Amino acid sequence: MSTARSVAWGPGSVALGGNGLNVGDKAPNFTLTGNDLKPVTLADFAGKNLVISTIPSLDTGTCDTETRHFNEVAASLGDDVEILTVSMDLPFAQKRWCGAAGVDRVTTLSAHTSEQFGEDYGVIIPPVRLLARCVFVVDKEGTVRYVQVVEQTGSEPDYDPILAAVKELA
Repeated sequence: MSTARSVAWGPGSVALGGNGLNVGDKAPNFTLTGNDLKPVTLADFAGKNLVISTIPSLDTGTCDTETRHFNEVAASLGDDVEILTVSMDLPFAQKRWCGAAGVDRVTTLSAHTSEQFGEDYGVIIPPVRLLARCVFVVDKEGTVRYVQVVEQTGSEPDYDPILAAVKELA
């Protein structure tokens, strides 16, 4: 069952494109671009619990802070958890940003070649072709266990319930 969602953007709000995922849904497969320009799919993370964080752009203050925060907590979550940050940023920009920020525990993935990921996960902001700030926790079987849509695009997510959802999977 899909859920229509909207986020604050500019002076008002905008409906997100695609079908919003709910707890209990199967995470849609994806093909994104890694920093090495190779395709990366959901199947590449088989057997792992995932935190999938979608953001508008690493080159904004809030996205920068969020991704650095996830990088800091990654080690405490165990080897069976992977944290993915997905944006429409080019892979070159993501790689540059990770190097400059010292981010080495979060995998950044680019959705720049297609809006398919954004539509499948219900996080595309159609007027600007960027991804909304959302976080999904997906278990090892590929089932969505937690969803947080950050309605104020300039705000960070509430990290505590995300981390609690991940720890429940351990």
